[in-house]
Amino acid sequence: MSEDDDPTVIRSLAIHASDVLAALEAYEQGTETVLRVTPPFNGRMRARLHRIGSDGTTEARDEETGAFHLPPHRLVDDDAPPYPRAVDTEPEGEYDVDTHHERHVAAVEEWRERVTTHLVDDVVLPAPEGNHRVDVAVLG
Repeated sequence: MSEDDDPTVIRSLAIHASDVLAALEAYEQGTETVLRVTPPFNGRMRARLHRIGSDGTTEARDEETGAFHLPPHRLVDDDAPPYPRAVDTEPEGEYDVDTHHERHVAAVEEWRERVTTHLVDDVVLPAPEGNHRVDVAVLG
């Protein structure tokens, strides 16, 4: 393994909060989306939103590219609120499509605001000599 491919040189990952939110929402809607960290590695890396193809690696390291794929649920703590399901936002009483839509949009917006307070401070990456913990710097 070359020095550029050695994940133990990584000290921190910069991650946009909006990328984590987008990945969480995409996952809830059935699209496998991760935050991806690609070599060459250095002390401060950026994790970017990445949609997984049908044959892609969703967890850990992609052996073909050397990139790390972090599922979005690893970037929020265990107390993060669940994504609001449409069934949970149905209006009480007589059903109305517009009312349901408005309630669901409001619930998703509230979820977005709340979940950003549950982003983790660090994350573990697998390395050849064992797990390697890195800091998470949230942008935006």
